[in-house]
Amino acid sequence: MNSPSEVRALIASYWEDPAAASLAGYLARGGYEAARKALTEMKPEDVIEEVKRANLRGRGGAGFPAGLKWSFVPRTSPKPKYLVVNADESEPGTFKDKYVMLRSPHLLIEGSIITAYAIDAHVAYIYIRGEYDVCRVRLEEALREAYEAGFLGKGILGTGYDLDIYVHKGAGAYIAGEETGLLESLEGKRAYPRIKPPFPATVGLFRCPTVINNVETIAYVPFIIRHGGAWFASLGTERNGGFKLYCVSGHVQRPGVYELPMGTPLRTIIETYAGGVWRGRRLKAVIPGGSSAPVLRADEVDVPADFDALAKAGSMLGSAGIIVMDEMTCMVRALEVIADFYADESCGQCTPCREGAPWLLEMVQDILHGRADPSYPDLMLQIAQNILGRTICALGDAAALPVLSFVRKFRPEFDYHIEHKRCDVEERYGEVSNPD
Repeated sequence: MNSPSEVRALIASYWEDPAAASLAGYLARGGYEAARKALTEMKPEDVIEEVKRANLRGRGGAGFPAGLKWSFVPRTSPKPKYLVVNADESEPGTFKDKYVMLRSPHLLIEGSIITAYAIDAHVAYIYIRGEYDVCRVRLEEALREAYEAGFLGKGILGTGYDLDIYVHKGAGAYIAGEETGLLESLEGKRAYPRIKPPFPATVGLFRCPTVINNVETIAYVPFIIRHGGAWFASLGTERNGGFKLYCVSGHVQRPGVYELPMGTPLRTIIETYAGGVWRGRRLKAVIPGGSSAPVLRADEVDVPADFDALAKAGSMLGSAGIIVMDEMTCMVRALEVIADFYADESCGQCTPCREGAPWLLEMVQDILHGRADPSYPDLMLQIAQNILGRTICALGDAAALPVLSFVRKFRPEFDYHIEHKRCDVEERYGEVSNPD
């Protein structure tokens, strides 16, 4: 077993070898040995305790401890239990799960076997984003290989444990990435998020106990079982165990996915791994956790990129979609792009989000096109604040938080647009970096 200081990559280590996507290549790297260990040497509750020791927190956005979530599933329930893997990766700035499914599909399948065993589920669904058709084909091929080799189906690995895994193609809606909206969609209904409680652990898919975890979360489970929860926990920070897949996009020299220990400083990720801001320009702003996360100014990025540190800094790690903006970015135009996305993706179930998100977009567009008056920024803050925390799911917050942070942290740009009916950045630089 490697010591924590010797570990350079976990999930990404499979990406270096194209053959690792096949069953033969995966087995050559010790694939399915963790599943064998779990099913033949461990009780389901032992698996859950090991994941708790690992401090594995959900990698989809909320950061809830995975082992704790699994423990909420009632073991004595007479109803069937389900595992649902959330592969509906649609948060702007996020593209890590795609690589897990394309380059290491058997890692996801093995993690699903272990997770399903831990919660006594015999059916699992991988709910995949509709646009990820190449990933779907790759996953289905990997599942076929796993069934043929006896890693899925009846009596897995000679034990009495049975499991079937199905890939379910979504319709491309952002709201289906919310776990209860996903369940509604999986049941063949419109992806309207459910009111909680009850929570999916007790009333989930088909009104049965269900665990929902993100692709990346599940893909780390085999490493925890293979090497131990304490080992995995030691790779990260105190309450944020293990490694993390960070997606870096925007105005950097080397955009991409970087697997690094949880808590790696945000500035280090941008400057050391992503090569720093492109074209010799200066850093202006960073969104650290996908477009719904509050923006940080350049002087705020000296912070560990983990759930707790970024929350303390007034933002969030979310899906770790790090969007970098250089000094030539118009923050009003960047906010328009974000507001347009959330206005379009609102499911319309909750009035604050249905009415408020388009209203915020319209106000940003009024500022951009010289139709606004000086009251607009304060009114936008008021509208966003009134949306915050008043919707069934977090999409309302996702629409409100960028407005609150952009207007508060870059207020002079909004005021300049309103007063002069033109862009301050264009005045100074003669052009504007594309915020898309």
